Amino acid sequence: MSVVTKVIIDADSELRYPSIGELESLQDYFKTSEERIAISSVLRDKEQKIIQSAGKAIFQIHPEYIAPGGNAEGARKRSLCLRDYGWYLRLVTYSILAGDKDSIEKIGLIGVKEMYNSLGVPVIGMVDSIECLKKASIEYLADQQSQLVAPYFDFIIQAMSI
Repeated sequence: MSVVTKVIIDADSELRYPSIGELESLQDYFKTSEERIAISSVLRDKEQKIIQSAGKAIFQIHPEYIAPGGNAEGARKRSLCLRDYGWYLRLVTYSILAGDKDSIEKIGLIGVKEMYNSLGVPVIGMVDSIECLKKASIEYLADQQSQLVAPYFDFIIQAMSI
């Protein structure tokens, strides 16, 4: 849900006008809207390079994943791991555009730990993977853009770490 939608729904559910604080949060959101679009465009356009960089990084941290018997052994399994990177990167861009973490929470985090556990995927590896994805993404962004993006990756990392 976007910041705008959330403010409207919250106010309407309480049969009131948006508060000064809510209107100020909208004002802040609108001030950064062009930047949010630019960031989303960069992440979309650099998706493959970001995923390649993050993939290299995670397998340097956890070489056992690509070793015989590892979760990412062989081209097919490795490809499936990297496919998830694209999915998480898209979730981050959705949230950046919306100015809200709801997209990540509703689409990407409900039951994710249970899913990875049931597939035998080490959750600590996924936490490290998201950290690698964050670092690889930030390489293509200016400092101010990175500050806007980092909390969304951190939200995923925190949710997976609990």
